Parts: sequence; structure tokens; C-alpha cells
Amino acid sequence: MLDLPFNHTIAIIIITVITSMLAFNQQNIMNRLIFWGPAIGRGQFDRFVTYGFIHADGFHLLFNMITLFFFGSFIENFYRQFAFNMGFALFYLGGLIISILPSYFQHKEDVNYYSLGASGAVSAVLFAFILFQPWNLIFVFFIPVPAIVFAVLYVGYSIWAEKRGNTGINHSAHLWGAAYGVVCTILLEPAIILHFFNQLLQPKFF
Repeated sequence: MLDLPFNHTIAIIIITVITSMLAFNQQNIMNRLIFWGPAIGRGQFDRFVTYGFIHADGFHLLFNMITLFFFGSFIENFYRQFAFNMGFALFYLGGLIISILPSYFQHKEDVNYYSLGASGAVSAVLFAFILFQPWNLIFVFFIPVPAIVFAVLYVGYSIWAEKRGNTGINHSAHLWGAAYGVVCTILLEPAIILHFFNQLLQPKFF
């Protein structure tokens, strides 16, 4: 019998889908898991993580999980070598925490501010992937876009939208998640910098 490694990406997707579906139908679950600064101030520190396992609606959930499905396993193969095969799970959870921290410090006493969704951690996974394969094609609404081009557009749009405000989307989490994914990967494998720039000089569309 083959001794296949446990796939943490698929496990995270399954847990997220189940938890999100439960929260869609039970408001008390949504209220308990969502990111809300005042509750964290009262000691509910688990919300730094649980908010990433619930979503606003089906499209929000589907978009994040499809992205995680296509890029998570690749990055998991890299991170599996760390922390006794738990590297990817820790990397993903770290992405949830780091990406929401700026929002926490800005809104920790704001009773009207909430945030939810895995976008920060998924951005970390996606941007870590881009370090390895910057010319890989990413399908954005069925349109193929080179990963590096998508990264530039994604960061530019997120900065613009964050400054504009009133979008109902936590663009700050997207940006900090992306930054975390890049920095964390470089710290663990500094040679990825040279690999990234070498890849940029050799455009390939696949």
C-alpha cells in the first residue's frame, strides 16, 4: 500500500467549506467566528483565525477555495519540509493572523467593523506561488493572465481600493497576506529571489 502524505490543502478546503456552510445557515456560528475587534479585546483570540473559515456568501467561498485548490498543493510541497510536515498548515494559519493584524489595530474598538474570509491567507499562498512560477497563467474570470502581471494589477488595485474605502472588502488583508507570503517564503528559502528574477528573464506562458 502506498504511504501517501496527508494533503493539508484539501483538509483546509473541506473544513472551510463545512464551516462556511454552517455559518450561512446559523447566525450564531457566524457571530461567534467572525473577526470583531471588541470581542478579541475581551479575550476571544481565536477570532484571529476563525474568521478565515467563514465567508460572506457562496461566491466569496468558491473564489477563495478554487484559488487555494489550484495553488495550495504546489506551495504545500515546498512548506512540507518544515515543522515536521506541518509547515504549510502553519504558513496558512500565519497568513490569516498576519493579514488581519493591521485591521485589528485600526478597528480593535470599532463595534461596527467586521471582517471574514480566507482571502488574506489565500493571497499569501498565491504570491508565494508567483515567486516560483511568475509566468504561469492564472485564469481571472476565464481570461488567462501571467501570474506576475496579475500580481502587479492585484497589488495596484488593492492599494487604490483600500485608499478609496467603502468597498465592503478588506483590501488591507489582501495586501498584508500577499506580503507575508512573499517574505515568509524568502526567509525560509533565500535562493528563491535569484530563481524568481531568472524566471522573469525567461518568459514562458503555460
